[in-house]
Amino acid sequence: MIAIEFTSRQKHIIELVKKHQPITSEQLAEMLSMTRAALRPDLTILTMSDILEARPKVGYFYSGKIINNVASDFIRSIKVKDIKSNPVVVSEDTTVYDAIVTLFLENVGTIYVENKGALTGVVSRKDFIKMALGNTDVHKVPIAMIMTRMPNIIYTTDGESAFEAAGKIILREIDSIPVVEAFKNEEGKDLMRITGKISKTNITKLLYDLCK
Repeated sequence: MIAIEFTSRQKHIIELVKKHQPITSEQLAEMLSMTRAALRPDLTILTMSDILEARPKVGYFYSGKIINNVASDFIRSIKVKDIKSNPVVVSEDTTVYDAIVTLFLENVGTIYVENKGALTGVVSRKDFIKMALGNTDVHKVPIAMIMTRMPNIIYTTDGESAFEAAGKIILREIDSIPVVEAFKNEEGKDLMRITGKISKTNITKLLYDLCK
C-alpha cells in the first residue's frame, strides 16, 4: 500500500482554496497560469481525497480536513489481516524446556498454546524467566503450567484495524497479540482458533512501508 503524498502544486491549490473559497476552477487556473484541462487531474485527486468539496455553479471549498488527518484515516483503514504474520504455536503438553528452545530457534518473544485446534494460552519471555529463576525442572513441567489462559488473553481479529491492534499492544505493554477467529468444537462450545499474530515488529514494518 502507498500512502497519499500531495505534490507541491496540489498543496498550493489547497492554500488558494482556503484563502479565496468559494473559488471556481477557472479562477484557480488563472492564478496558477494553467489551463483548466491541466488543472483537472489535481482537482480530481483533492476532491476524491475529501480535502476539497466541489459544489456545482458555486466552486471549490476547503473541507477542513487537514492533510495529516488523511494520513491518519489511511492508517486506520489498514486491517489486521493485511499485516499479520505467522504465530509460533505449541501444544499444551510441550515441556517448558522444549518451548524455550522453540522460542530461540524461531527468534520470537511470545509462544502461543493450543489444544485440539483451540487457543488456550500464551507464554512470553517474562514467563520463561520467572520459571528459570525457580528450582523447577523445566524438562518435566508442561507449558500449560505457566501460561496465561483464556479468557485472560488480549487478542485481535482480521477485521480490526491495525491502529486498534497497536493500541492494545501499547496499553498492555506486551510484545504481541494473537489474531483469532471463532469456531465451535464437536460439543458445540464456542472457542477461538489462532490464525496469526500482530507484534511490535508488524507495526514497525507497517510504518516503514508507509514511509518508503
